[in-house]
Amino acid sequence: MESSRDQLQVVQGRGGAAKAALASMSDEDLVKQSLAGVNQAFTELAQRYHSRLINFVYRTIGDVDRAEDLAQETFVRVFRHLKRFDQRKKFSTWIYTIASNLSKNEIRNRLSSPLVLFQSLRKHWDADHHDMEFEDNSNRPDYLFRSRDLTETVEQAVRELPHHHRVVFVLREMEGLTYEEIASVTGITIGTVKSRLNRARTRFAQAIAPMVG
Repeated sequence: MESSRDQLQVVQGRGGAAKAALASMSDEDLVKQSLAGVNQAFTELAQRYHSRLINFVYRTIGDVDRAEDLAQETFVRVFRHLKRFDQRKKFSTWIYTIASNLSKNEIRNRLSSPLVLFQSLRKHWDADHHDMEFEDNSNRPDYLFRSRDLTETVEQAVRELPHHHRVVFVLREMEGLTYEEIASVTGITIGTVKSRLNRARTRFAQAIAPMVG
């Protein structure tokens, strides 16, 4: 039986046949081909995981534009460090680990960036048909000057939420999960998720309001 490398060498230069051969290979065989210098093999890996990674990151951080950026950064890191990949393990686990770590960093950055957090909070409020509105102070010099104090206030306001409220608040506002996903993660009903989230938002808004005008 021919190895995947032999099969690829047979069809290289035949256009569609080579592409079909690559598409039929396992992730691990594509890694081996990439390490052997077959550029098309890495292209196949990237195409195979492109949409899947964007969806994965988007479901984690709730921002499609940043999801695309982080997915691209994931592929860059995979390409740079492919030689370090332990081929005894699954490639899919490795690439999702890289994407997950980038997503976690993004979430941490959100918490340290009050402007980004408030944009997310306002967007979700609008999407969920709430009447509460915030004035857009993002370009005010005094607001920007106080951003460090606001960051501390945001962190404190989140920490002071009751635990069961804080969990749903963070999952929705910082990780971008849907009501259904939050219900699955926490083991409570969607109705309870909505109730706790509304209370958490109200308490958070009351705590943060003095800092945003």
